[in-house]
Amino acid sequence: MIEIEKLSEKYVEQALALKVSDEQLMFVGSVQEIFESIPESGHKHVVLVGDEVVGFFVIDTAYSKNYDFCSEGALGLRAFFIDSLHQGKGYGKSSVAALKPYLQQAYSQNSKIYLTVNCKNLLAYRCYLKYGFTDTDELYCGGAAGPQYIMLMV
Repeated sequence: MIEIEKLSEKYVEQALALKVSDEQLMFVGSVQEIFESIPESGHKHVVLVGDEVVGFFVIDTAYSKNYDFCSEGALGLRAFFIDSLHQGKGYGKSSVAALKPYLQQAYSQNSKIYLTVNCKNLLAYRCYLKYGFTDTDELYCGGAAGPQYIMLMV
């Protein structure tokens, strides 16, 4: 069973050791790059199985200030991934499914969350669709790895 929680000092070392596969690196970047590029408005979160960190993501509370497609006050989901050693175990699906109730509790003042997912990353796109996100039928073309679907969960 997975749990999601805000990154605490207890899990920093494990979070920094997470890795994505070489094929996914272009979509997410390394954990070190993510940590270095997180804005002040970015809140780090971990996906846990017991006491083991198996995934990571950032919730950006100022996402709308940087992305025109994002409505004011909405959250942004950034850098979501499951460690390469833990992929194929259902943790990605479980954590995306758990995201809405977690965010409703942790960020009760925000009712919408946006994300972008690379058009080449069809596994992630389908997972987001299956577990509560909708495709806005718009593309974000400012990503380093090509066009991205803009998705929304209400």
